[in-house]
Amino acid sequence: MSQLDPYKGLKQCLDQTQYDIIVLGAGAGGMAAALFGAIEGQKVLLIERTHYVGGTTALSGGTTWVPMTRYLKDTPMNDTKEKVMNFLDHAVGDRSERSLREAFLESGAEAIHTLVDNTEVKFRACAYHPDYLADLPDASLNGRALEPLPYVAKHLGSALNLLRHPIPEFTVLGGMMVNREDIGHLLARFKSSTSFLYTARVVTQYAIDRALYGRTRRSVMGHALVARMLQSMLDRNIDLLVDTETLAINKNTAGKVSRLTLSQNGEVRHLIANKAIILASGGFARNPEKRAKLLPKQLPADSPSAEGHSSNLHHQVELLGAHYGQGHDQAAFWAPVSTRQRKNGTKAVFPHFVFDRSKPGTLCVDSNGQRFVNETVSYHEFGKAMLEGGKNTKHAWIITDAKGLAKYGLGMVRLGGDNPAPYLQDGYLKTGKSISELAQQLQIDETLLSSSIASINSAAKTGEDTLFGRGSTAYQKANGDPNQKPNPTIGALDQPPYYAVKLQPADIGAAQGLVGNKHAQLITINNEPIDGLYACGNDLHSIMGGTYPGPGITIGPAIVFAYKAIQHAINPLNTNQKNTMSQTKATCETH
Repeated sequence: MSQLDPYKGLKQCLDQTQYDIIVLGAGAGGMAAALFGAIEGQKVLLIERTHYVGGTTALSGGTTWVPMTRYLKDTPMNDTKEKVMNFLDHAVGDRSERSLREAFLESGAEAIHTLVDNTEVKFRACAYHPDYLADLPDASLNGRALEPLPYVAKHLGSALNLLRHPIPEFTVLGGMMVNREDIGHLLARFKSSTSFLYTARVVTQYAIDRALYGRTRRSVMGHALVARMLQSMLDRNIDLLVDTETLAINKNTAGKVSRLTLSQNGEVRHLIANKAIILASGGFARNPEKRAKLLPKQLPADSPSAEGHSSNLHHQVELLGAHYGQGHDQAAFWAPVSTRQRKNGTKAVFPHFVFDRSKPGTLCVDSNGQRFVNETVSYHEFGKAMLEGGKNTKHAWIITDAKGLAKYGLGMVRLGGDNPAPYLQDGYLKTGKSISELAQQLQIDETLLSSSIASINSAAKTGEDTLFGRGSTAYQKANGDPNQKPNPTIGALDQPPYYAVKLQPADIGAAQGLVGNKHAQLITINNEPIDGLYACGNDLHSIMGGTYPGPGITIGPAIVFAYKAIQHAINPLNTNQKNTMSQTKATCETH
């Protein structure tokens, strides 16, 4: 177990307690930085201002975009760094410094291998996960996107309660996390003996965990990545504090950023970081003032991201010379979401990533009833279209018919035959026995809605969406139904009643952040490095320039620049020499 009780640890600290590395924020980037520091033999403290570790990563799919790793050999792709850079050059262009993308590729594989070889973290290449901008030169079908392996937390003990709970609407049976593989087996449990046994095993384990621990010990996707990192932190006795606020960040007499003032449960302590303070607090997107200043005015406040990234630290480091980046395409990453009041009074904010928009038998219309976007583009591009569409796309509707709802679900109405009655009762789900009746329910133009549905029904016959090119790239097709011909993403809406869920744009993470160099060291407006101060994750200005080229382009760079920050902090005069981290092999067995 860690030397500090995460909830009461500050009471154990004396004034001027010293660490080599202090990391502020316990999302994937911050936890990776702490682990990289400990692997290198540094004394590390990780500080989280909320009650839980994991940040938005724990709520996400956990996909990690890092090209050219050892996992490429497990795919049929023949990738090269030159191809990756050409793809990124076309996707990002001059919206970010090319040298930062080069630095990312130079150290990406080494960072991943170091983590895997020395901790419980385990990845595999996604079986088939095309880059989002799949029509660009040198886009890849797989090999760049990695996914964390599922994890059963057998040894976390009471630390299990440090893990952020997943979004309830992404779980089944009141809290069991599922990934795509699980969903496939659950839906086929009465059609295949393999699926039946698989389902019986995971459901039985879940029931046992609920009885013994009050929650599941099995994690998948982003939650599995965080659980693996937490176990690895405990294995290496990394000190962790939660519910801890950073009151001040200051320089020492030599001008190096090294002094922290912390507060936890009324206790205030002063700490020193001898080599580095690393910001990994998740960006600015939960800060009302910065939202008003940096994000589109029409953006609602609802977000499916984790609480905590309030940018409280940003003002402090701006006083030390740090500044926000410019020239990006978007200040944040977007997704369409729907909202619903939960029974406990909280609001569910459900991101519509891929499970419904790309399925045949659906379409999306604006507040007038007209299609306005290719429904199968990435969630970021879809949200961008909503934000750029003016008053007609302040909200939109995703629509399906009876067969589409039963087979694929719609938003929080789960696929596979979920009962729509509760969703209809509270107004989350709208319905009409005819297109005319649905238009009345949605208060949109019946003629425009009828025309939009007719265009999709016509496209279902030919497989070609002449309006927006729906299902025209490998990425778009991958999220459809392979059994639907000729286009896996287009099917007719012809079996009433019809159903609709209201969509609105939402931010899922900041893209605009503090400017750093290739070592993740924050720099001043005059490009001078700020000694001792680093950042990673959404605190660091996105190397993708506010574009979203592929799955996992936030978590991947977060881990890689955490690695680069540690490399530079412990050996600032010789960072070009390959670090010894990756040469140390892990001794722990995979759980």
